[in-house]
Amino acid sequence: MMRVGMLWLDDSPKRSLDEKVRRAAAYYRQKYGQRPNLCYVHPAMLPEGPLEVDGVAVRPLKDILPQHLWLGVAEVQETARPARASIVA
Repeated sequence: MMRVGMLWLDDSPKRSLDEKVRRAAAYYRQKYGQRPNLCYVHPAMLPEGPLEVDGVAVRPLKDILPQHLWLGVAEVQETARPARASIVA
């Protein structure tokens, strides 16, 4: 899951999805100083299903417009802690 990321538009029909992800990831690294590890794209851009490009997991998300890539760093999901028992006197 990712809450904050960079939205990237690449509508070039000449570039493959792999190349688009690589270009966007390089810009992200230059701008933010860290490597993205997650990229969401419109499902139509992933007819073969999820893939990985140079350490970036590319996943479909219907909320993303076609030809847009949403890149960032996936949040680490914490395991739920058991609720503490309340003592009522």
